[in-house]
Amino acid sequence: MVDNTTMMHRDLAHIWHPCTQMKDHETLPLVPIRSAEGVYLYDFEGNAYIDAISSWWVNLFGHANPYINERVKAQLDTLEHVLLAGFTHEPAVVLAEKLVAVTPEELQKVFYVDNGSSAVEAALKMSYHYHRNRGSEKSLFLSLTNSYHGETLGALSVGDVALYKETYEPLLIANRQVPVPEDQSPEASGRALKRLERVLEEEGDKIAALILEPLIQGAGGMHMYHSDYLKGARVLTKRYGVHLIADEIMTGFGRTGKMFACDHADISPDFMTLSKGLTGGYLPLSVVMTTDEIYAAFYCDYTEYKAFLHSHSYTGNPLACSAALASLEIFERDDVLCKNEKKSAYMAQKLRRFENLENVKEVRQQGMVAAVELKGYEPQERIGLQVYRYGLEHGVLLRPLGNVIYFMPPYIITERQIDRMIDTAYDAIVSL
Repeated sequence: MVDNTTMMHRDLAHIWHPCTQMKDHETLPLVPIRSAEGVYLYDFEGNAYIDAISSWWVNLFGHANPYINERVKAQLDTLEHVLLAGFTHEPAVVLAEKLVAVTPEELQKVFYVDNGSSAVEAALKMSYHYHRNRGSEKSLFLSLTNSYHGETLGALSVGDVALYKETYEPLLIANRQVPVPEDQSPEASGRALKRLERVLEEEGDKIAALILEPLIQGAGGMHMYHSDYLKGARVLTKRYGVHLIADEIMTGFGRTGKMFACDHADISPDFMTLSKGLTGGYLPLSVVMTTDEIYAAFYCDYTEYKAFLHSHSYTGNPLACSAALASLEIFERDDVLCKNEKKSAYMAQKLRRFENLENVKEVRQQGMVAAVELKGYEPQERIGLQVYRYGLEHGVLLRPLGNVIYFMPPYIITERQIDRMIDTAYDAIVSL
């Protein structure tokens, strides 16, 4: 019989894990997962763990969701894959129609990709290429400090993770940052918008697009800011002829309390990138949503060389599209956003007691995303790793971002499971 230890050793013999210093696993055991159901992950020895981070923010409606399972299995018997160049299929068509219906009104075209970083790459290329097709050479991109947009070279270029940028600096494309609002107050957004306007005044003729994570900077420690910044950024980018790219890869599909974070500001960006929760956490799929105007700039006789140059073998995969359709149908059927509003309110109530702890700097929340930021610890202490270990020992998967302990559970989580998730984090922090 296979047990955790056997599977761990077989893994470490060959697999190089992402976002991991493999030497850590000399003392930190891997957790081999045999199965999952609902909010729980089960290892090979029957131990259960609440998936408090939705397996890197992708799972919306629980593991092994019966409805999504059924839809993917049915598609498997019909069409597993076909190229999307010169061919099409029903799941891709229907999904595109549904995405256009639920995203901001100006977004009328869907470009399929297969992961979040690739969607960001495609959006950057589309923006640059659009301006080029219109006779402008605008190769500079603008992003926010503390941002993260993925780990391929283009996506890294517009992020602001110091370690990555220092390591790969010679390979990155031209980019500059403007300050993210320092907190969730309208006043902080106003100050940041003044800095943005100054940069656009000085260099707007060189800048193709401003890319941002609306409301929540995920890998940037779940830093959060006010929707006023989105409203102001949309006004300014239009004024200076700069595209606005809303990277909703993490914030999309209900995480922030509305279907998309842009909905809080009632804005329609020029591009919206979607992935992670798009398929309910089942299969890799991403899209770039854009406008008819941008699409039209590439519509030409082939000899004009204006066509967009980007493709992936598994673009618009029918199995992934079917999972995404099932996920969207659950939203339609179950009034998910209304239920999430009640659960996020319950989470807010549970989070209050963290504010009294001496080692807590700030507690913040936006919809179904909550974060507790610790203070008084140096990076080499690896406090997050200590909380991670404590969580696993008590049946909860918490994967902190440095000194930030965060919660982003599947939407099907119950109040009792929220209690256990948050109480475990609280006990871990108290024990430090």
